[in-house]
Amino acid sequence: MNTKELQDYTNEFWENEILDTLKTYIEIPNKSVDFDPDWEKNGYVDQALKLVVDWLEKHPVEGAEIKVDQIPGRTPIILIDVPGEADGNVLMYGHLDKQPEMEGWREGLAPWKAVMEGDKLYGRGGADDGYAIFSCICALSALKKFGQKHPPVKILVEFSEESGSKDLEVYVEKYKDFIGDVSLVIALDSSTGDYERFWITTSLRGMLRGNLRVEVLNEGVHSGNGSGIVPSSFRIARELLERLEDSKTGRVLLEDLHAEIPAVRAEQAASTGEALGAKVFGQFPTKDDLKPMADSPKELLLNQTWRPTLSYVGADGLPPNNNAGNVLRPYTDLKLSFRIPPTLDAKVVAQKLEEVLNANPPQGATVKATFPDADTGWHSPIMSDELDGLMHKASQEFYGHNALYRGEGGSIPFMGMLGDMFPQAEFVITGVLGPASNAHGPNEFLHVPYVKKLTACVTYILANYQKK
Repeated sequence: MNTKELQDYTNEFWENEILDTLKTYIEIPNKSVDFDPDWEKNGYVDQALKLVVDWLEKHPVEGAEIKVDQIPGRTPIILIDVPGEADGNVLMYGHLDKQPEMEGWREGLAPWKAVMEGDKLYGRGGADDGYAIFSCICALSALKKFGQKHPPVKILVEFSEESGSKDLEVYVEKYKDFIGDVSLVIALDSSTGDYERFWITTSLRGMLRGNLRVEVLNEGVHSGNGSGIVPSSFRIARELLERLEDSKTGRVLLEDLHAEIPAVRAEQAASTGEALGAKVFGQFPTKDDLKPMADSPKELLLNQTWRPTLSYVGADGLPPNNNAGNVLRPYTDLKLSFRIPPTLDAKVVAQKLEEVLNANPPQGATVKATFPDADTGWHSPIMSDELDGLMHKASQEFYGHNALYRGEGGSIPFMGMLGDMFPQAEFVITGVLGPASNAHGPNEFLHVPYVKKLTACVTYILANYQKK
């Protein structure tokens, strides 16, 4: 395959056939079901589905069969079967549901407004993950145009990923015979360390969400009268949290929440840290003089991807400052978010946390710690030498640099699910969410030159992939 011709075709396809439709998609507020309980009544999912299906019908891939299904009460899916001539069976993945609006969009931007500024397309869902289905079709269209043999390809697009892919397993089970035995999974829903090379995600941390509630009174009392006699619920919460975390370093103290880091992942973190350098910390909008939690990029990356961390994401029982009187409050309720190593069973860890926090409440306070939401992470099988070499060749062809591997600090529940369902498969997990692209937050954008090259990389991989 002439890679210059491939990149030219990809660029033209994106400009003439994709961008306008992707802009229309961005302006549909099809939030995921957890953020829009009335999603069926509101009809935004149906709008997004119709937009994409209409586009697919206008851009047919030779021999492809399109299935659209919606089980009553569940979000829909799109399944596309593209026959192939080479060995193997490739499953490509994307999703079309979105995160909610989020405050903080800068002037001129908005979540449901597609705005092109230079090379960046702003708006919710373009990069996470509306582009994926269009990128898949562009890649397959290019293979057909240039007469390239490729393995059979199934494309699976869901509408509940941002809600934990709660409908996906049902559909995968229903269509397991249609999907077949998968030898390679290509998922276009991850992140990048920069916009200068092809990136592959090797792991995803697990996540636990729960609450720590400490009660000391039936009702608040004057702090001048009660303090010094009645213990503070906030102080007791601090004491309980000291069982979990070193407040000076942020290190999680419970060894049950740690796991051995595979040597190959430590080596990859060193390579990625060397390539990114100060960007590992500098990508974040930090306040002046803030220092990172480790001295080297490698250690920061391992902190982000393989070591447990605790975030305090919410609190009840504390009034806002402008309405806070001198009151000893009756309770403090903290919302906690744990990220845990990819290889740990999240439900086992949740049980351990509940045991540690609920045991022997300080000064007899009423303590209730619960972690009802527990998602296990995912660790990719070690890639074969042949596929690893193909990653670097693709990246060199279209970006001019070797590919790099990195773990992901966040969680994508469907990956563990697919890993369990297709234990013999290799995985290429990639995406477009690079520095400042800010998925889930304000000012989300799609870096258009990057996604054009990524699409060409995926095409190259499909053309040259050989089943191990």
